[in-house]
Amino acid sequence: MNNPLNENIYQKRKSERQYPIRGEYFRDQTAIIHSMPFRRLKHKTQVFFSPENDHVCTRIEHVLHVATIGASICKGLNNHGWNLNPEMAFAIGLGHDLGHAPFGHAGESALNRKLNSDFEFIHEVHGLKVVDKLCNDGNGLNLTYGVRDGIINHNGEILQQVLKPTNEINNLELIKNRKNIASSYEGCIVRFADKIAYLGRDIEDALIAKFITIDQIPDEIRTEVGASNGEIINTLIHDIVNSSKDTDEIRISDEMFDKIKILQRFNYKYIYDHEIITNYKKMGERILEELFDFLIEFHSNHGHNYEFYMQSEIVLIRHFGSYLERYKQIYELEGNIPKIIVCDFIAGMTDGYALNAYNEIKIPKPIKF
Repeated sequence: MNNPLNENIYQKRKSERQYPIRGEYFRDQTAIIHSMPFRRLKHKTQVFFSPENDHVCTRIEHVLHVATIGASICKGLNNHGWNLNPEMAFAIGLGHDLGHAPFGHAGESALNRKLNSDFEFIHEVHGLKVVDKLCNDGNGLNLTYGVRDGIINHNGEILQQVLKPTNEINNLELIKNRKNIASSYEGCIVRFADKIAYLGRDIEDALIAKFITIDQIPDEIRTEVGASNGEIINTLIHDIVNSSKDTDEIRISDEMFDKIKILQRFNYKYIYDHEIITNYKKMGERILEELFDFLIEFHSNHGHNYEFYMQSEIVLIRHFGSYLERYKQIYELEGNIPKIIVCDFIAGMTDGYALNAYNEIKIPKPIKF
C-alpha cells in the first residue's frame, strides 16, 4: 500500500535542501533531537507531575515510545507488501509533543482559560509553530512537509478505531483545530502509536506510585492485552498490523478496540481522575494562570522596553525580555498580541522552571541584615 500523495510532496521543505547521506527523514530526526524544545521534554509532565523518580515517565520518554511504536507498525506492514517509511514515522513521533505546555494537559487547560476564547491553545497546532518558528531563534527546524503534517495532526487523545489518510495536501498554516487527518499513513500510524504508548506506560507508573495494584487491572486486560507496558505495546502493534495488512486503512480489530475502551476507562477511574493527580492538576493550572497574569501586567506596563526588562532583579522578567527580543520579528508579523506572546513563552517552560518562576514572584527574598 502506498501513500496517496507523491513522495516528493512529503519530502518538500520550506527551504529546499538535500541530505544525501542521512536522507530526508533521518535528517528531521536529528534536527528535532538537537532542538531545545526536545531537550525540555525530559522535564515536562506526562501524567505524574514533576516526578523525582527516574522510573516514572516524562514527556521525553513518551515521545521516544511513540517513535519506536510508529516505526514498528510501519515495518510490520511493510512485511506484508506495504510501502511505508519507518524513518518518517519515527521523526513524527519524536516531534509530535513539542508543543505541550508544562504540567501536561492541565497546562493546556490553564492557558486556554487565560486566552479567554479570544484565541485557543492546542498543543498540536502549537507544535507546528514550535518547529516552524520558535526553534533556532526564530529560524525553525525546516522539517519536511510529511513530518510537519504528522505533528499537527497527531491528536492521540481521541479514541478512534480506523484511520485513513486524506488524499489531498493539508494546508498546515490554516489548521486551527483537531478535526484534520494526516495526509500520510505514517501520520495516521503515529496517532495510534500515541495512544498505545500512554495506555500501558501510565499503568506502570500508577503501579510505582501505588495508585493501583496488579490485581485491580481487569482480568481480560491482563490476559488478553497485557499486564505490563511491554506486553500491551506488543499486543496492540500485532493487532494493528494484522487488522490493517489486507486493507487500505490503519485499524484496530473490533475485539481489541473493545479492550482498549475498557483499559482507557480503567485508567481514567484509577489514574487520571485520582484525587492526588486532580490536586496536582489544579496546582499546575493555578501556577500557570498566575504566571500568565503577572507577565501580561508587566508587558502592558512596559511593552517592548527590552533594556528595562534586562535590568530587573527578577530572573523571569529578564528571560521574558530576552524572549521578546529574540522573537521580535515573528511577533511583529503576528501583530504583537500580548496574550499570544505570553502564552508561547509559558508553553515553552518546563515544570521545574514554572515552579521556580512562581516561587520567585510569589515569595519575597529574605531581608539581609
